[in-house]
Amino acid sequence: MKTLRFRRTAVAVATAAVLPLALTACSSDDSSKDAAAGSTPSAAASTSASADDSMTMDEPFGPACSSVPKEGAGSFDGMAKDPVATAASNNEELSTLVAAVQQAGLVDTLNNAENITVFAPTNDAFAKIPKADLDALLADKAELTKVLTYHVVGEKLTPQQLEKGSFDTLEKSKLTTAGSGTEYTVNDSSKVVCGNVPTANATVYIVDSVLMPPK
Repeated sequence: MKTLRFRRTAVAVATAAVLPLALTACSSDDSSKDAAAGSTPSAAASTSASADDSMTMDEPFGPACSSVPKEGAGSFDGMAKDPVATAASNNEELSTLVAAVQQAGLVDTLNNAENITVFAPTNDAFAKIPKADLDALLADKAELTKVLTYHVVGEKLTPQQLEKGSFDTLEKSKLTTAGSGTEYTVNDSSKVVCGNVPTANATVYIVDSVLMPPK
């Protein structure tokens, strides 16, 4: 009888000792699972953020991009289907540039070029030039050709390449770029107001000042 009681007591003590350990182990496993589960969304969010950043840099950017039509030949999708001079002619903000390109006889040259970058001054950019000087420039085909070809680089440039760049132009002089994110300048003065715009044969960066080649 005493032996039976002793055995029951021993079993109870053993059970009491083992139960907390089992609960502790279960609790630890659950905590690990919770921690693992909690880390998953964070990792996913980080991956998503990186993907968003990459996507942003593949798309047009800049304050003037908001004025580009959403549909039609002058939209980003429409411009992507046409060679660069034709694409520019469908953008009302580039009408002065288009007239200058026609005046210089460069439409076919630009449309037939492959994989180029064009820094395209807006109408407001040309308006910064005194009227007498602009009229004189438009009337001098050789000088006009020199100025316009200075806006063209013989390769497609990504925004990352503009961060601290120096590039040969079709005019044979160099232009420089600087900036980061979605803010870039050309030759330290002309700002990119709508960048990374695709056309069938070129990447276009619309700028707020006309670039003048070095004398």
